[in-house]
Amino acid sequence: MAQLSLYLLVIMVSLFCNSSLAEPAFARHSQSNGYIKDSCRITRYPSLCLQCLSSYGNSTTIQSPEQLAQVALSVSLYRAQYTRAYMLKVAKELESSKAKGYYQTVKDCLAEINDSVDQLSQSIRELRRLGQETVANDIFWHISNVETWVSAALTDASTCLDEFPGHNMGKLKATIKGKVLNVAQVTSNALALFHRYAAAKYRAANRKP
Repeated sequence: MAQLSLYLLVIMVSLFCNSSLAEPAFARHSQSNGYIKDSCRITRYPSLCLQCLSSYGNSTTIQSPEQLAQVALSVSLYRAQYTRAYMLKVAKELESSKAKGYYQTVKDCLAEINDSVDQLSQSIRELRRLGQETVANDIFWHISNVETWVSAALTDASTCLDEFPGHNMGKLKATIKGKVLNVAQVTSNALALFHRYAAAKYRAANRKP
């Protein structure tokens, strides 16, 4: 049930990315969008961050580092799953063709993206546990787990990109590289927003007697 809710959340985010809401709705959530805009400034790709997350701010109130980290990681997982599905289709087509060398490159990249999907899924589950945790020592352990998994997902996406060196490439190769690059960028943004949340969580834990 929780996983279904996550998918519905991400689909809603994706739909709102390309839509506009009525003026009253925009005014009602302008504070959320202002908070999201300020938060996205700490990321490496602020425009991409704002493009995805501000649309979520239009649909509901979001004003905490935890909410932003949750949505950002959900977007990363969705993009990774979408890219994996596309590459699976490409790999099957190439396997039956004569482009065996190219097939192996796609297959190797696909393995990296598959790992990214698993690691992002684990990080989202761990973030939920972190939001419910009250014991300081366990909080730091959960923070470390999320950081490790999201960093690994980003590394795997970057490793996949290394499978496609150079700038001169065919349309299919360029499409794959573009999708994987998008996964890497949204994951980088998610990691930055999680670090912001983790710092707030750390300070709150240290204030406890």
